[in-house]
Amino acid sequence: MEPWLIWLTVAAVLAAAEIFTLTAALGLLGGAALVSAGAAGVGAPVPVQFVVFTLVSAAGLLFVRPVAMRNLRAPQQERFGIDALVGSVAHAVTEVSARGGRVRIGGEEWTARPYDETLVIPEGAAVDVMEITGSTAIVYPRE
Repeated sequence: MEPWLIWLTVAAVLAAAEIFTLTAALGLLGGAALVSAGAAGVGAPVPVQFVVFTLVSAAGLLFVRPVAMRNLRAPQQERFGIDALVGSVAHAVTEVSARGGRVRIGGEEWTARPYDETLVIPEGAAVDVMEITGSTAIVYPRE
């Protein structure tokens, strides 16, 4: 069997294994095997192919993998869903009291209760969304 074909097979196996592990290491080793297949394809002797594999693997694991892992573990920058509504401004559509009420948040109407249950928020007042519990917005009047 030709050496370049062996390197291509190794690269394919490592790439497939990376899909299941998501460590970024096996994919880099697969890339190094692919470069080694190129070296074998141009006629480099087997010891040179192993040196190419070793150098490309080391470079990938030392320089590329830390950057990839840092980006994979980065905290989520954007808030989505109901988390994005917390902290936004809403307007009371009906009076909001401990018994209930309705507010409009970004064009949608939500059931609402005041953050402080002793408060009664009048209709039309601007409120801050403190939290979302189920489908109810917990709000506090803006001052």
